[in-house]
Amino acid sequence: MSQAQRPEIGLFADPLSNDVLQRFMLQGAPVRGELVSLDTAWREVTQRHVFPRAVRTYLGELSAAALLLSASLKFEGSLVLQIHGDGPVALLVAECDQAGRFRATAKLREGQVCPEEADLATLVNVHGKGRCVVTLDPASGSPNRQPYQGIVPFEGDSIADMLERYMSRSEQVPTRLWLAADEGRATGMMLQRLPDEGGAAVTDADGWNRLQQLADTVTRDELLALTPDAVARRLFWQETLHAFDARTAQFACSCSRDKVVGMLRMLGREEIESIVAERGSIGVRCEYCNTAYDFDAVDGVSLFLSEPPAPTSRARH
Repeated sequence: MSQAQRPEIGLFADPLSNDVLQRFMLQGAPVRGELVSLDTAWREVTQRHVFPRAVRTYLGELSAAALLLSASLKFEGSLVLQIHGDGPVALLVAECDQAGRFRATAKLREGQVCPEEADLATLVNVHGKGRCVVTLDPASGSPNRQPYQGIVPFEGDSIADMLERYMSRSEQVPTRLWLAADEGRATGMMLQRLPDEGGAAVTDADGWNRLQQLADTVTRDELLALTPDAVARRLFWQETLHAFDARTAQFACSCSRDKVVGMLRMLGREEIESIVAERGSIGVRCEYCNTAYDFDAVDGVSLFLSEPPAPTSRARH
């Protein structure tokens, strides 16, 4: 390929962006790809929680994967990826929407040790009961508000393996994922083989196989050190790629004091008064962003002052 035919340096709209999700297509082939980089946004997560290194790594990979999958689905709402474990880690969860907003957390079993260099199976599949749950939660106002949930058994050695199997079986879309994370960055790349469009000429029949082979040469260190633009140029410098639909990724938690108030009201006045009498106050901490919501005795009483009166029942005669 001549110099004039090669893609320009700076394939993507903002090659230096720290928190970005970028989509691209391969000309002449039914292949699409995505690259995600979480820098400042990922540190928002790691600075709010102290997780063992191995847990932090896999939670970062899950966050990157959630953003990649969410951007590939024709769906308005939230995508939630959960890995339920039967080992030291009870749960890894990442939630995101198509606008690039995400949050993530992990739950560890009390008294159990997470080795710093533990593999995923050691953390979540000690007794063979680990599983991955994929949930699509439609946005409010969507015609169909019924969430969809798919469950994938723990198969393979990585988060990428599990999700590739899910996409192949549930979505019938051949998918490959490359994921990496550390304390300062979470990144990922995804390639998908799309169905041939009716009437559209496929001039690059080998594109899917070729891009997979090229992507397989990327290393974890490269994913963590290079910008999405640099990764694309490193792997696909001879390919004709078309970038589109870049979006900023950001940490965003949907918790609020009003939502906590609603949750406490569901416990009922008697339960709230009992907790306040025993402890003097009520403290609720968001598991995602670690924000604390505190309610003293006066707050506990006021929770129910603004409630609408309960409907009175009328006896039938």
